[in-house]
Amino acid sequence: MTVNSGSPAWYLRRLSRMGPREVGGRVGDAVRRRRWRSEPPDCPSVTGARFTAVLPAGTFAAIPPDAAKRLIAEADRLMYGHAEFFGVVRDDLTDPDWWCDPKTGRRAPWGYAFDVPYRNEDAVGDIKQIWEPSRHQYLTQLAAAYAITGDERYAERVAEHLRSWWTANPPLRGVHWISGIELGIRLLSWVWIRRLLDGWPGAAGLFERNPVAVNQIWHHQRWLAAFPSRGSSANNHVIAEAAGQFAASCAFGWFPSSARWRTGALRSLERHLRSNTFPSGLNRELATEYHGLVLELGLAAVAEADAADVPVPATIRLVLLRMTDALAAVVDNRLRPPRQGDADDGHGLVVDGAGTDRWASLLATGDAVFGRLAWWPTVTGTDVRTPLLAALIRPYANKGTAPAVARPASRPGHFADAGMTILRGPAEIWCRCDGGPHGFLSIAAHAHADALSVEVRHDGVDVLADPGTFCYHGQPEWRQYFRSTLGHNTLQLDGSDQSVSGGPFLWTRQAHSRVLVADASDASDGGTARWCAEHDGYQPSVHRRRVELTAASQELRIVDEVSGQHGPRRAVRLAFHLGPAIAADLADNRAVLTWTRDGEDRSAVLDLPGQLSWRSHRGETDPPLGWYSPGFGRKEPATTLVGTGFADGSAPLGEFTTVLRFRGPGDE
Repeated sequence: MTVNSGSPAWYLRRLSRMGPREVGGRVGDAVRRRRWRSEPPDCPSVTGARFTAVLPAGTFAAIPPDAAKRLIAEADRLMYGHAEFFGVVRDDLTDPDWWCDPKTGRRAPWGYAFDVPYRNEDAVGDIKQIWEPSRHQYLTQLAAAYAITGDERYAERVAEHLRSWWTANPPLRGVHWISGIELGIRLLSWVWIRRLLDGWPGAAGLFERNPVAVNQIWHHQRWLAAFPSRGSSANNHVIAEAAGQFAASCAFGWFPSSARWRTGALRSLERHLRSNTFPSGLNRELATEYHGLVLELGLAAVAEADAADVPVPATIRLVLLRMTDALAAVVDNRLRPPRQGDADDGHGLVVDGAGTDRWASLLATGDAVFGRLAWWPTVTGTDVRTPLLAALIRPYANKGTAPAVARPASRPGHFADAGMTILRGPAEIWCRCDGGPHGFLSIAAHAHADALSVEVRHDGVDVLADPGTFCYHGQPEWRQYFRSTLGHNTLQLDGSDQSVSGGPFLWTRQAHSRVLVADASDASDGGTARWCAEHDGYQPSVHRRRVELTAASQELRIVDEVSGQHGPRRAVRLAFHLGPAIAADLADNRAVLTWTRDGEDRSAVLDLPGQLSWRSHRGETDPPLGWYSPGFGRKEPATTLVGTGFADGSAPLGEFTTVLRFRGPGDE
């Protein structure tokens, strides 16, 4: 059952997931908000402010020409007002309406920020569409284009938009003063905009000599110091808040409170980077896009520290090192990481044009900062951001910036703490097996009900796909589908999810999984890689799954077993979601899969459990079934094969075997 976010039932369920300390902190926040409504804080006067956190001379010469070309092409599109946010194409960015949602046509109401019902799409519109341009990351792209070309048109457009935004969004008024992650990322953008515009004659007049800008910068930092994400909400949001606060207090350290804000933000960043990250280096939210976001934010924060010569705890660099090694370990041969958990296309710092590979960029930065290991995949793409960050961040091994640490001597395939196992086979076969925790913290906000799901690719093409996320707010039936058990490559009993949702970012009961076998040896050498795990989400029954990837036959075998039945038989649905490039010809319990990669026809045979009755679904809406979301706000039809039947009354209740066999050239 899904409860609408913001309803009385939702508030009760949300309260039930908080501890006493978090409840006390939120009560204090409420008191502070009431006081600020009647007595808003005033920015102290600032004189003689200077911006000194500039890039070293020669930095822009290190930017690869093709990366610069992509960025400038993007900047030119922006100059004509063209942009796309979450699948919505816009042509109004020459003079944006900061409060309008172009998807619904609604404008958010004016008023005291904390009174705005931002979760209510009928009143506000799609809040993500409103918030995203106000992260000002498209302005960092324009500023970077100025820095590379010296063309003042880009700088002047940046200045126009910042002045427009500051006028339209005075402190504590409206939707852009509600969420801390928005303020934190916006501050980080402003720091980089000022840095990238440093050669422009109007830069100081736009920022440090502009009382309106100074007032905005101060209020953003004051807000973040007052209303940090707490307790069950201390996920990637608190990292963004701390990184933005720290960056601003280093680069814009013009205020009496700057040193205190800097110290507090650094303490928060260090604490929450550790708490948000498994010792293996994977992000605890088990949502890959947020692994990328947190890594970007952490690297940007360290860049500010080194630019300002502010010491940071060695643990911060160590966590970022482990996150980078973990990312290098889990990507497929095309540098695509798992599609796991929520994904909203959030970035920490954007200075690149369309077509830049996010994951290749992060690995390139990791190479520049930490040094690549021999088993890392080769990064062939280029980007603008890596040379900029590398110009500021001290290399990991220099000047005692980090303790000596043992890094993996070979590519890890099993991450026990995160419950993630990557099986690899011949012909670029890649398989992710999920036997980890449901999610992070008591609400597991960005988790999906996907225990024991598998994700299979062949040369980077989704064959058995994780369908993705699509949306957060405003479309509850779609939010429910994309995070449901049926929306993943796993088994469902009695039409129920393994974990119980209490709202779009809230789980009130979470399935517990455990991995029993994880032999992730690379099967491409002629052997067999094996994995086995189980979960308790269908009590009193237990779902156990075994996966074997055999090199010689290029075969993936999946065996699902339901045991522990007490009482009548249970209804079974087993789903396999195919990637959007895959065509399927289903006859009885056999599906022939075909696709094209780099102009070459490829195929596989999927033999499905004969005890179940199989149907193909594609692009259905009532209810949703047969969809793939390539990015936030976007979805496209894709084939889903669903088998239905019953587990009988014996123990074990049923064993369902699925075999995926990839065909080589000339195979029949």
